[in-house]
Amino acid sequence: MAMKIAIGADHGGFELKQQIKQSLKKAKHQVVDVGCTSPEPCDYPEFGFSAAEKVSKRKADRGIIVCKTGIGMAIIANKLPGVRAGVCASVKDAESARRHNDTNVLVLAATQTKGKKAAEIVKVWLKTKALKGRHARRVRQIKRLEKKVFKKR
Repeated sequence: MAMKIAIGADHGGFELKQQIKQSLKKAKHQVVDVGCTSPEPCDYPEFGFSAAEKVSKRKADRGIIVCKTGIGMAIIANKLPGVRAGVCASVKDAESARRHNDTNVLVLAATQTKGKKAAEIVKVWLKTKALKGRHARRVRQIKRLEKKVFKKR
């Protein structure tokens, strides 16, 4: 099933983002690239935020963001309502992130995840469906708690 995917990276993840973008297009997904546009030094928050915001506002089905470690991108993405971003360093992580947490933003660490490995992680993450039962119950709990936080603001 083709999806609309927002993708972003800082300079540390630029090359991997470009590779992922090409493979997504080849798989017939619609890709919205929010930057960065070169490997020149830049700050990750605006790119992680922009991709996650598309998911939060339902202007994209999913998001993929990349920086050197993935940590900073995950932090900024998870600030937005409705976003469940997870750093995945393996296919097993990607499958678990979707099945157990229904993540809608995939975060990759460019220093740990290269070429074919990254492509396989993305492929598995995109095709894996969220589990029902106790995992769905936990995601509902996250959503309820999130609503409490955003009501207070």
